[in-house]
Amino acid sequence: MATRTAKTSSTAAAKRTNASNTTSTAKTQPTTASVDDFIAAVADDTRRADCTAVRALMEKATGEPAVMWGSAIVGFGAYRYEYASGRTGDWPLIAFSPRKNDLTLYIMPGTDAFPPLMEKLGKYKTGKSCLYLKKLADVDVKVLKALIEAAVKAMAPQRLKR
Repeated sequence: MATRTAKTSSTAAAKRTNASNTTSTAKTQPTTASVDDFIAAVADDTRRADCTAVRALMEKATGEPAVMWGSAIVGFGAYRYEYASGRTGDWPLIAFSPRKNDLTLYIMPGTDAFPPLMEKLGKYKTGKSCLYLKKLADVDVKVLKALIEAAVKAMAPQRLKR
């Protein structure tokens, strides 16, 4: 029985050690790929124009240049996140991606943090931190601008200085 106790204790210690070493690299990282080339390659004319407009809104709100994160996300600035498990990583303060069915905006505080703006925004769908737009013309761009600015402001305490 003493051997079993010792084995259990060392296994538990190994798990605690592994849990504390949770700095891992996220799959999606900033790259040196051209944002201009990425947007120019968007096949749909309306979606391409929407990407250009959203890029301008996000650049103005963050004061940061657009950077490709992975192969399909255009991000602005960065913040450090930490899961309850202790795992950490970096992610854009705010970002977008022209997906097949929608223009996805990554609103990192989550869209639930901004009920008055969401009520006035227009036609959209949401996920936890994702705002899905079919096209920019479906929403009030002034409200979208305010939402982007509010999201960036809400992320300020976690913002990484580069």
